[in-house]
Amino acid sequence: MHAQTAADAALDMANMLDGAGGGVSSGELIAALQNAADAGQPMAMWQLGTMYENGEGVDRDPAKAFGYFAQIANQHADTAPRGVEADIVARSFVKVGEYYKDGLPDAGIAADSGRAHALLLHAATYFGDADAQYRVGLLYLSEDELGVNPLQSARWFSLAARKGHCPAQAHLGDLLFAGMDGIAAQPVEGLMWLTIAQQRCASTADAPWVNKMFDNAMTLSTPDEQTEAGKLAKSIAPQFAGF
Repeated sequence: MHAQTAADAALDMANMLDGAGGGVSSGELIAALQNAADAGQPMAMWQLGTMYENGEGVDRDPAKAFGYFAQIANQHADTAPRGVEADIVARSFVKVGEYYKDGLPDAGIAADSGRAHALLLHAATYFGDADAQYRVGLLYLSEDELGVNPLQSARWFSLAARKGHCPAQAHLGDLLFAGMDGIAAQPVEGLMWLTIAQQRCASTADAPWVNKMFDNAMTLSTPDEQTEAGKLAKSIAPQFAGF
């Protein structure tokens, strides 16, 4: 069996409660999810949180969405960092961190960048969540967040990139290609990561800026560097096929 993501688990739960034949009404589905959430099931809380966040089957209500994500994070912070439940908990930490970053007046939540960073770092370190690690990498590229530190940024991007996170692969490639304080430019390895990212991010919302990074590196690199990077990308790309 392949490892499920939080989205897979939530969809499986919704399909199960829906009876696969549409025999359960929307109201009954929400009631069933609510009962499961009240019983402490993270998947049900995650499903309800995403529904209220996006207005899917219910009126959009960010305050209720925040409540469900926060409940998961508060009740399951020490969940073993593996498996479906861990994935849901890690993503919930990321979600709650997003809300604290900008604040949520309707829920009485003031903007708190320190708490937002702490929540994101917990998801990135304890749970090893790739998206959280990518976001931490971005924080180290901004003076207004954790301060500009390319080495730290590359470290976090590398952790996420090796888990198949294509935006992280692109940023890692861009940093390596250009070089950074204390590390000389590595055009071949940088272009390798950019090549992998350009292929994996195709048809996603990230494709435009990833393509721009890739095209810029191609313009600045030599034919020999492009050939070598292409060979390396082809040799390691299969390991990301399952992501």
